[in-house]
Amino acid sequence: MSTPDRREMLDRDDKTLSIRRQCALIGVSRSGVYRTRRPANDNDRALMRRIDELFTAWPFLGSRRMTAMLRAEGERISRKRVQRLMRKMGIAALGPKPNTTKPAPGHKIFPYLLRNLKIERPNHVWSSDITYIPIGRGFLYLVAIIDWASRAVLSWRLSNTMDVSFCLAALEDALAKHGRPEIFNSDQGSQFTSAAFTGALTAAGIKISMDGRGRWMDNVFIERLWRSLKHEDVYLKGYADGHEAKIGIASWIEFYNRRRLHQALGYRTPMEVWRHAMADATAVDMMDNATALTTCPQQQQTKPLAA
Repeated sequence: MSTPDRREMLDRDDKTLSIRRQCALIGVSRSGVYRTRRPANDNDRALMRRIDELFTAWPFLGSRRMTAMLRAEGERISRKRVQRLMRKMGIAALGPKPNTTKPAPGHKIFPYLLRNLKIERPNHVWSSDITYIPIGRGFLYLVAIIDWASRAVLSWRLSNTMDVSFCLAALEDALAKHGRPEIFNSDQGSQFTSAAFTGALTAAGIKISMDGRGRWMDNVFIERLWRSLKHEDVYLKGYADGHEAKIGIASWIEFYNRRRLHQALGYRTPMEVWRHAMADATAVDMMDNATALTTCPQQQQTKPLAA
């Protein structure tokens, strides 16, 4: 809840107390009373959308380069304002830099486990990230969980805040529908380092991996997902509100998972690769257990006797 402006408590028609005396009593400066207020920044949303477009195209842009590009487009804007808007959007350049995505104080940081790791099968490694989604009169945050080997989007959620609850809901949904991975990788954001999120992973027996600071390649597959989603759907449609965004994004992710062919996957869809590999894994498990199955009492009784 916002704090009320104490200047609104002034009664300019009061004949018994002067403005000077009223200001002294409520603790405000007279200069602030008579100064004309600056109009609100009505173009923040337009700037945030443009920053998102530039960042999606070139995710290595920090606030300094972003400011320069906006100025080249004719915007009269300071770097300080660009920094404020980028913080509000929850984005930061992917290139090496100090103080990249910060965990909350007291949150545990886990080591990066994917260096030199060969990832060739579904449910070996899952990855998650959050991105900014512009809508008509504001913006939302989108979290997604993908499988590294197949690139399939296993779960996603939209939220109007950066609270951990929508990330946890996406995780629980993915685990319920798709089993569990051996390793879960994310950045060091406060949502993913929170006790609630890491606790859920630990309880499921999943190893936790977190990107190193300034290592933009650590989560590159999900960054490609964001670029495709925004250029192929969000920017083209210009959703008016959260309801439209939820329906539209759901439709695009369904298309991405089941109809969009990927060259890197041999021109197959992500979900086709995920389901095929998981079916093969199940078949292998059954073959491995074949010897044990033939020794059960029921099968021993039906086995023909030797002559």
